[in-house]
Amino acid sequence: MRLLYIIYQICIGLPIFLVLTILTALTTMVGCWLGNGHFWGYYPGKIWSQLTCYLFLLPVKVTGWEHIDHKTSYVFVANHQGAFDIFLVYGFLKRNFKWMMKKSLRKIPFVGKACESAGFIFVDKSSPRKVYETIKHAQSVLQGGTSLVVFPEGARTFTGHMADFKKGAFQLADQLQLPVVPLTIDGSFEILPRTGKLLSWHRMKLTIHKPIYPIGKGNDNLKMLMEESYKEIEKDLPEKYKGKVKNPDQ
Repeated sequence: MRLLYIIYQICIGLPIFLVLTILTALTTMVGCWLGNGHFWGYYPGKIWSQLTCYLFLLPVKVTGWEHIDHKTSYVFVANHQGAFDIFLVYGFLKRNFKWMMKKSLRKIPFVGKACESAGFIFVDKSSPRKVYETIKHAQSVLQGGTSLVVFPEGARTFTGHMADFKKGAFQLADQLQLPVVPLTIDGSFEILPRTGKLLSWHRMKLTIHKPIYPIGKGNDNLKMLMEESYKEIEKDLPEKYKGKVKNPDQ
């Protein structure tokens, strides 16, 4: 079965995925250029992500949709197991949101320009002024129920275990007094880990936890948001991925 799945993904899955990616990027860019970026900046990517999971025959399970209010803006924070985290969250969270992502991802052909057209937030840490501009952009995005999704580890894990969280997303939630919603991703590491080249068949599960509301503003609130989010995400991971294991670049 493993050999058949490899043949399928190389001969059928990958070519179709590349075509879908280019069409999605072009649709996003043209749609946002014509107007209504709120729609075109989200739905083409959502459909692309769902089709990618179906294309590679990956079963998906989601729990916790009832915890979120579609009229409220949230900062969603998720562990970063592998490349398929993006398809799982984008395709099945059922929320119009923007990604907060590394500035370097803007250089990806088609995809980078589509992300820029969609209004995604590229983190630029090159200077204090650039950091300030990133925060101001995020503030303008988080309006009218539009939310933000961040991988606070900053990079995919090498081991399946979570690394320490960076403060950026939580500082934004603290400053804007927005609730943080932890997301536990399970299964993506088995499909395509950071060091992997070919996909392995495995189910993916997305657990949407209850929102964590601010208890004030400042360092105490920031510390609470980070600690509670980490705890919530980790508790729904398999036992073998609980606890901290040092990642080389984190």
